[in-house]
Amino acid sequence: MKESVLKKQFAEKDIQRIRNLVKGKSGDRTLQGVGYTKKSSGEYEEGDIWEEEGKTWTIRNGIKENITKLDTFKQVSMPLFCPKCNKVMSRELDSLYYKNYSHCLDCQMKFETKLKIEGKWESYVVEKHNNEIDELIKAYNSFIDEKLLESNNGFITEQGDVEKWVGGLDKERIEQARKETIIYLESQKKQIK
Repeated sequence: MKESVLKKQFAEKDIQRIRNLVKGKSGDRTLQGVGYTKKSSGEYEEGDIWEEEGKTWTIRNGIKENITKLDTFKQVSMPLFCPKCNKVMSRELDSLYYKNYSHCLDCQMKFETKLKIEGKWESYVVEKHNNEIDELIKAYNSFIDEKLLESNNGFITEQGDVEKWVGGLDKERIEQARKETIIYLESQKKQIK
């Protein structure tokens, strides 16, 4: 019988790769890499602002972001990954939860389940409801204050005519209506049982 002779020379990296595979260490390196990594001037924390390579950077919700003119759009748009659990976020399911809670649906479900297990769910719901009413009262007061500052001396119609209106705002009646509305809204608040 004829003996087969291997006539190919293996490189050291190939031998090392085979050894790693046999030992079950498929992720280990076989070569030493050489490269350059720019040292950052330091570790940054939430809210820090710094300049690097002509761009201004900050850290928001644990994510490094550059500061641009479109920052308001960034706050409205949803990121690709949940800032809390780092899972991919779904546009259909997670968009509403991200706008309200700044994390995905799964994180919100875990949070709510934890509250229910600890027996704090009812107080959480009541607190959320009362906070919404407080925000509504604040917006209502702001609206009334803004309307009281407006003048009704004249209006310009669609045709361009200036109309002068006689009369004025009955400020006492407006303040009375404001008080009654706030009393009604306060009565809609729930009490923690």
